Amino acid sequence: MTLLVSSPTHVTIIMGRSPCCEKAHMNKGAWTKEEDQRLIDYIRNHGEGSWRSLPKSVGLLRCGKSCRLRWINYLRPDLKRGNFTDGEEQIIVKLHSLFGNK
Repeated sequence: MTLLVSSPTHVTIIMGRSPCCEKAHMNKGAWTKEEDQRLIDYIRNHGEGSWRSLPKSVGLLRCGKSCRLRWINYLRPDLKRGNFTDGEEQIIVKLHSLFGNK
């Protein structure tokens, strides 16, 4: 989207994306189990992607970014939870000694 704002003394062009959702009608806060299941089912059937259009397709009152982050950080089946194994911890320490806090 491009917005052209002009006045007698200057012209300003503002470029950027249109908002992904109508903020006034969005749920905020904790996700329900039903919302999680709807998101999981949709992604199983259609795959990841098209996050901006996903909430409307699924019938969720969430923005696409919220759906994407929920999937990536909490719902992915391959997401590993819990403590590092001893082997993983050794790799982390070794890499830190080689590269530091870069």
